[in-house]
Amino acid sequence: MRSTVPSAFTVIAAAAFCASPSTAQTYSNCNPTVTNGCPPDSALGRSVNINFASGASDSFTAQGNPTYNSNGASFTISRSGDSPQLTSKWYIMFGKVEITMRAAPGAGIVSSCVLQSDDLDEIDWEWLGAQDNQVQSNFFGKGQTTTYNRGAVHAVTGTQDGFHTYTIDWTANQIVWQIDGTTVRVLQPNAANGQYPQTPMQLKIGAWSGGDYSNQPGTVAWAQGPTDYSRGPYTMLVRSVAVSDYSTGTQYTYSGTSGTWQSIVAAGGTVNSGGSSNTGSAAPAITSTASGNIIPFAGGHKDSSSTYTTPNVYPWVPQSTTLATSAVATNYPGLPSGWTVTSSGKVVPPSSAASPLAPIVFTSWSPVSLPASLLALGPEVVTSYDQRGFPTLVNVVP
Repeated sequence: MRSTVPSAFTVIAAAAFCASPSTAQTYSNCNPTVTNGCPPDSALGRSVNINFASGASDSFTAQGNPTYNSNGASFTISRSGDSPQLTSKWYIMFGKVEITMRAAPGAGIVSSCVLQSDDLDEIDWEWLGAQDNQVQSNFFGKGQTTTYNRGAVHAVTGTQDGFHTYTIDWTANQIVWQIDGTTVRVLQPNAANGQYPQTPMQLKIGAWSGGDYSNQPGTVAWAQGPTDYSRGPYTMLVRSVAVSDYSTGTQYTYSGTSGTWQSIVAAGGTVNSGGSSNTGSAAPAITSTASGNIIPFAGGHKDSSSTYTTPNVYPWVPQSTTLATSAVATNYPGLPSGWTVTSSGKVVPPSSAASPLAPIVFTSWSPVSLPASLLALGPEVVTSYDQRGFPTLVNVVP
């Protein structure tokens, strides 16, 4: 449950969070390439076609209160801290994702469709609300961000005015990005500098405010913010999602820590490197070129003239250094008395069920210029949430 705290606390908590970016890492609750014994991933193992105009789907876990009507699923940002999102309950091991959607408008607002694995392989579509005539594609392997030349910008008319269908078709041989059926980018493993995504992926759909005041300057600049919430609300609208898993079975497990697709084991099925007749979908023929307008991504995720690192791996937790993946943590510095950490790395408050969210970041700070009535309350631990919906513990010390 989210604690209700005075607005002054919320503002200062957000500032404290971004003042210590070294503590804000993107985590995998259990990264199979750095630790043994991670739980298996539930496999989709088939094809699904989800029409959000019919309401919520039990294929997804909702966060941040997406809403539904005859137009589809709405992901609305009205104020700082809003970050509505859907995360699939299943993984695919190579496959095809088609999303029919309308991107959210607004400087600083980011709409996203992301495939991400437990070891932080990633394939992205991202739409900036400040640009209604383009979409960005990107990929990452094992969370490595040593280079920032992986993204591309693609021209598309009216991303915020009407619906378009955006496709990711992912096999062991290539990743194909398509807009309304037209291929705009093809990536093959030999062009990925050893970072080709190849492990079981979850689908994550949502909107967030990259231009929020609490983000680092690099994040705000990349999102073309700052965000003016008085001009909102800003809504990303998703009509439908069609997903085909090219592999079959009920679960996907990593054997060893190599993170290669050949090391993935499908329980009760088969890992297929390309399209499978069992899904009713076939992988496209391998191509070496792509049509459409691709502009090299020269700046966006990192400005070479600056010292900051802007968002790189979903959910884009800002940080001051390159991404560091983590094994399951069993203790976090400053964890309040009575709070525990489960074997899977989840932080659990006293007498509470395990949290389904990401590991908590703990920040200790001393408030300044607060009313005496608040200071008189004495020390307390406040549960706040950052702009991506991640819980943050703030120890308020008079």
